[in-house]
Amino acid sequence: MEITMTALPLSQTKERPLWLVLPAGAALAWNVFGLWQFGKFLTQTPASLMAEGMTEAQAAAYTSLPGWMTWVFAVGVIGGAFGTALLALQRRGAVRVLGVSLAGYVALFAGDWAHGLFAILPSQLAILSMVVAIAAAAFGLALFAAKRDSLR
Repeated sequence: MEITMTALPLSQTKERPLWLVLPAGAALAWNVFGLWQFGKFLTQTPASLMAEGMTEAQAAAYTSLPGWMTWVFAVGVIGGAFGTALLALQRRGAVRVLGVSLAGYVALFAGDWAHGLFAILPSQLAILSMVVAIAAAAFGLALFAAKRDSLR
C-alpha cells in the first residue's frame, strides 16, 4: 500500500506569525478578564461596591448609570473577546468585530465622562483609558495583519 502526500497550496497553509499570534493571544486573555469584570458589573449593588472600598456617593453614581452604558460595555467586551479570538485564528472578520468593540468602548468612555463618573471615581479614567488603548491596539493589529495579507 502506497501513501501519497500532496502539499496544499501556499494560500491554504499560511504560517502563524508570532508578531500576530502572541499579541492576539495576550489581547484575548485580557478580554476574557474583561468578560469576568462585565459579569461582576451586572451583579453589583451599592453595598457590594462599598464592600470593595467605594464611598456611598461613588457606589450610588456607579449603579445609577443609564442602561445604554451597559449595552455599550457589552458590545466592547464581548466584541473584544470574539474579535481577538478571530484575530488569533487569523480570520478577516476580526477587523470588523474589533472595530465595533472599539466603538463600544469609546461610547462607554464618553458616557462615563458625560455622567461625571471620572470626577467621582478618578481611577475609572485610568482604567477605561487603558481599556480603550488596548482595544485600539487590537484593532490596529487586525488592520496591520489584513494589510500584510495575514488574515484569511
